[in-house]
Amino acid sequence: MSKINKKVKLHQKTNWKSLSNEDLEKEYNPSSLIGGNYQPYIEQYIAQSEIAKNQLDLTDCQYGPKSSNTINLFIPKSASQEKPCPLVIFIHGGYWQELSKNESQFSAIDFIKNDIAFAAVDYTLCPEATIQEIINECRLAITWLQLNSNQFNYNPNKIFISGSSAGAHLTAMCALNNNDIINANLEKIAGVILVSGVYDLEPIVKTTINKAIGMDNNSAIEASPLFKDLKNMPDTIIAWGEIETSEFKEQSINFAKALSTNGTKVETLEISNRNHFDIILDQVFEYCSPYAPHTKNHYLCFPASMRFLIWVICRSLKLY
Repeated sequence: MSKINKKVKLHQKTNWKSLSNEDLEKEYNPSSLIGGNYQPYIEQYIAQSEIAKNQLDLTDCQYGPKSSNTINLFIPKSASQEKPCPLVIFIHGGYWQELSKNESQFSAIDFIKNDIAFAAVDYTLCPEATIQEIINECRLAITWLQLNSNQFNYNPNKIFISGSSAGAHLTAMCALNNNDIINANLEKIAGVILVSGVYDLEPIVKTTINKAIGMDNNSAIEASPLFKDLKNMPDTIIAWGEIETSEFKEQSINFAKALSTNGTKVETLEISNRNHFDIILDQVFEYCSPYAPHTKNHYLCFPASMRFLIWVICRSLKLY
């Protein structure tokens, strides 16, 4: 059983520039602490996603001009114009160069059971797109979902965006107040969930990960949420696994500190016995409606490592 540690000490960023190339490579290789093989976790993503696609009604939506600009959208049958449901948007990871929405649907069954709509966003991968182009695509996807809430019966006031690893980076960039793509007349994002993300991209420039991405120092800084205007960010949960490298933990802790300094309500959660890859699998949880009147203590129904996501959603729904 995993546990949540909320009492995480926020400490100063380590000087990654002092690390050797070998150490830097290891620190930014999230599989370095699990023996180097993350494929079994990807296979779990795929298997759970296939179950979701086979059991649920799925709408494949086009949000932009490219073939990769698609969203898989799952809507609970209980949703209606009179009673629109919340929506959780998930942006996948893969260091901006792997995976897709097709491996990102594993949470859909349980969100639907809990009367929450779920959207898995696809985007063009590197090297076919730059980091900035990917950010713009994800922003466009969120805008599309905001504009089409009435068509699919989810509540535009209760849209949450979440992401894991590189998807957490993209989620953070989409949540920025100075986003010039999202229409100012649209409803504000209700909450943000960031899992095991990277928020300062400078260190990645020095690693082999950057071969497909092609960033220089300037473009890395420009695409780093840590260096952006962080005022007026939505309430945010930042979580990571206990079995993560020091640099990955530092990335989350220092971004949480920056958000807090700029006035954002932030919860930091370290999930025990979880690594970079299996922490997100805990989005699969047991049925217990998060906003049924009789379930004020429903929080206890979920595996401990999943509660951070349910917690932020329910808190924004004013259940606690």
